[in-house]
Amino acid sequence: MLIQTLKDTIRDIPDFPKPGIIFKDITPILENNTLCGQITDEFALQLGSKSIDAIVGIESRGFLFGFLLAQKLRKPFILVRKAGKLPGETVSTEYALEYGTAKIEMHTGSIRKGWNVLIHDDLLATGGTCCAAAELVQMQGGHVAGFSFVVELDFLKGKERISKYSTYVNSLIHY
Repeated sequence: MLIQTLKDTIRDIPDFPKPGIIFKDITPILENNTLCGQITDEFALQLGSKSIDAIVGIESRGFLFGFLLAQKLRKPFILVRKAGKLPGETVSTEYALEYGTAKIEMHTGSIRKGWNVLIHDDLLATGGTCCAAAELVQMQGGHVAGFSFVVELDFLKGKERISKYSTYVNSLIHY
């Protein structure tokens, strides 16, 4: 039932951010407090007894359910942001985009050595940003315990790319 409700709620926005792309817009979900709670509960349920020490949320929509899940599990929530957006000392990594590169970062010392970290974002596409986030976790001595997403675009094969960091990939809905 949750899966169908999500599919009924997510909007398709054609030709955004560029022609030929159908953007999966999760913002209507945020207008439904009950649905947000159900999503958070489902993420927690599917983790089961998996050992998680912290949740990393990727800017910006990864902050939404990543933070709610961290609160539900009573775990620290760690931000991964575009370069230059975090104050203080950071660790960063650069990764390839379709045309060029991007850089993301997190605060130095946010991950403790040996921690099991779940990386969360709203949507898994090609997996590039998730791989970069996983590198940041590993650079600080953490272990990538898994990934979670509201939406996975299966045809872009991002799961194959991120599986070198963890085989635990939980996506609530697939397109």
